[in-house]
Amino acid sequence: MSGSPTKRDGVLEAWGRVSRPAAEVLGEDIEAITEGSPLSRGLGRSYGDSALPARIGGSVSTTTLADRLIAFDPESGELHAEAGLSLREIFRIFLPRNFYVASTPGTSFVTLGGMVAADVHGKSHHSAGTIGRHVLGLKMRLADESIVWCTPQERSELFWATVGGMGLTGHILEVRMRLERLPSPWIWSRSERVPNLKVLIAKLHETAKTWPMSVAWIDTTSTGDKLGRGILDVGRWAEPGEAPSEPPRQKPRITMPDIFPRWLINPVTIRMFNFLWYWKHWQPRREGVVHPEAFFYPLDMLARWNRAYGRGGTFTQYQCVLPMGNDEAPVEFLKLLQSLGGDSFLTVVKDCGPEGQGTLSFPREGISLATDLRLGPKTQGIVDALNAFVIAEGGRIYLAKDMLTRPADYAAMDPRVEQFMNVRRRFDPELRLRSAQSVRLFGDPPEVS
Repeated sequence: MSGSPTKRDGVLEAWGRVSRPAAEVLGEDIEAITEGSPLSRGLGRSYGDSALPARIGGSVSTTTLADRLIAFDPESGELHAEAGLSLREIFRIFLPRNFYVASTPGTSFVTLGGMVAADVHGKSHHSAGTIGRHVLGLKMRLADESIVWCTPQERSELFWATVGGMGLTGHILEVRMRLERLPSPWIWSRSERVPNLKVLIAKLHETAKTWPMSVAWIDTTSTGDKLGRGILDVGRWAEPGEAPSEPPRQKPRITMPDIFPRWLINPVTIRMFNFLWYWKHWQPRREGVVHPEAFFYPLDMLARWNRAYGRGGTFTQYQCVLPMGNDEAPVEFLKLLQSLGGDSFLTVVKDCGPEGQGTLSFPREGISLATDLRLGPKTQGIVDALNAFVIAEGGRIYLAKDMLTRPADYAAMDPRVEQFMNVRRRFDPELRLRSAQSVRLFGDPPEVS
């Protein structure tokens, strides 16, 4: 490792384009840049305020230069790397060698530390769980500046509070995790148009038995017997005889310019997009080998796609999981969203498996819905109403996407908060490690007294 940490003043932005003035500390020495810091940040793909400083002008350690690959065992698939290593680099290095993470979010532009802090899940949650299931150990800097290792067996309470703990239990410095050995680096996929959300939910349950990966896009503007019509994608890693002989190359990216007006995303354009996106899948069903980037990360090929919300336009994503047992709940959720004026051009539905061990891990067995919402005068009211519905159904929201949930609502939907805070205070009695989100949701002081 070389060079001293660099501190620069500027503005940090969440993926929803909400920003806050901050002092950003960067460097290749992850231990040096996290010393005395209240928060670590990766590639900034959290939609809300979880990776923004607790106070205006506060300091944040950005880990993206601390991205060494320390060791890899091809026999066990065990990877040891610094927390700033990106998933995109793991894709580039290991996929051609027939290894990859067993659970991936919808973007490859995330760091290992960020993946653990959010306990990310993806299309394989019903079969592979969250990333936390595959993490073997974490090297951490705690609030008292001590550096420790924790594992599911050693300092297990700290380990499981960190998995999904949004960076509030300590700085993740290094990660040991197990990669999955693949039959090939290509995806065998089947996609089909689905007439409405009820049929889609039934198909998600049905395909979960035979397909390890699944995801669906739904049309939030359709009504009646077409309510929630969509496109269901299921997949698995292709067998050698099904796949091309050469590994897939990373696809080129196009950067969206920041030239669009704020009114570009409006009810008319949203309705047009939903109609066109549904019918672009002109075949009722298609099946075959697809590029893994096209399957896992379709939006990554359009860099800075969040600029579609226009210059100065901000947005959030609302993601919840509704527990298994009431297949009408997602339908009622969509009806409520429509009645509130929350139509979206990007709404994703996934099938979730059993709850993970992370103290605040998001998924639980049920159906997850994630929808983008433009930020405006009515957005807080929309989120409040959706949260009331989720609380009544026994569900919860995803902290990596949230920026508007009120503390009482989050406490009502997740009784594990008390357990998390007890562990957190044991390792950080003064709550020195904090974020804008922890100030909002957990009542943390913006500054340490």
